[in-house]
Amino acid sequence: MNRGSQGGTPPEDVARDTGEFTLTPQSLFAIDYIAPPAAVSDWITTLYWFRCDEKVIRDIQPAAIGHLSIFPHGVGHMLFRDGRAEPSHETNLLTPFSEAAPYMVDGPFHAIGAVLSPLGWAALTGLDAAEHGNRLVRAGDYLGEDVARLGHELCLSYRAQVKTGPECALALADYIGMHAKRVNPRHTELIRLTNQWVGSSFNPDVNDLMAQAAYSQRQVQRLVERYFGLTPRALVRKYRALRAAALLSLPMLSPEYEAELGAAFYDQSHMIREIQRFVGRTPARLNDTENLILTELLSFRNFREIPVFEDLQDS
Repeated sequence: MNRGSQGGTPPEDVARDTGEFTLTPQSLFAIDYIAPPAAVSDWITTLYWFRCDEKVIRDIQPAAIGHLSIFPHGVGHMLFRDGRAEPSHETNLLTPFSEAAPYMVDGPFHAIGAVLSPLGWAALTGLDAAEHGNRLVRAGDYLGEDVARLGHELCLSYRAQVKTGPECALALADYIGMHAKRVNPRHTELIRLTNQWVGSSFNPDVNDLMAQAAYSQRQVQRLVERYFGLTPRALVRKYRALRAAALLSLPMLSPEYEAELGAAFYDQSHMIREIQRFVGRTPARLNDTENLILTELLSFRNFREIPVFEDLQDS
């Protein structure tokens, strides 16, 4: 078993394999979600504990918001659309993703982490989500060595079976609660408005957001990119594809959802391209019985701040 901040399958192998990327059957994965404490629930949408004990794990991370995570077992690389292949670390910061990213890990692979809301990303990191988006980086390089030391101690305790996955996840939540900083209240309100707006429909009108925001159109564009990593129009594309994928992964759809889904895209080929870009799968692969973990990743829990995903809770 490999451990450490570098190593894993060489980047060129990841790049070569993504054309016909054979995914590890998701029946071999296990993932538990842990509700974040109320004190940090504005900053963390969910905590998770992921395990897969295969020798090699290949999967695709859908477009996502930021994560703070530890990898007590497993090292690998993540590939991005521009050809970068970035190595994993013991304590990782996954910056907000604007597109799906394949990854390959020499296993076993265990990951424990916190999914950050856009407000949580800003409060914890203070980083521009557009400037720093689509990265897998060593958390200590961006948040300071305290988090690297904490991550190392948690990994040691987990490997020694002194701490469980949920206990490590809650320790990360405590760290976030202690280090999150105050965000400008007017910016916080714009983040809230943007969450509500992007969740109002499959294709919300950008003019509706502009009308509600207490900023000029140019300022809204700049601030949405800063906190969400994408312009308002691009943000609509991302969440439209994620919600469509979440619907298509369900065992059956109501007539209302079918009609809404059919009207959301120009045509079927447009829907396929968008889902492939933001989720990393074609629609045909979404409702495969092997994709139970993908269904979890696309569930409302991971996008709690986006109201449109709450509709799927009882579907």
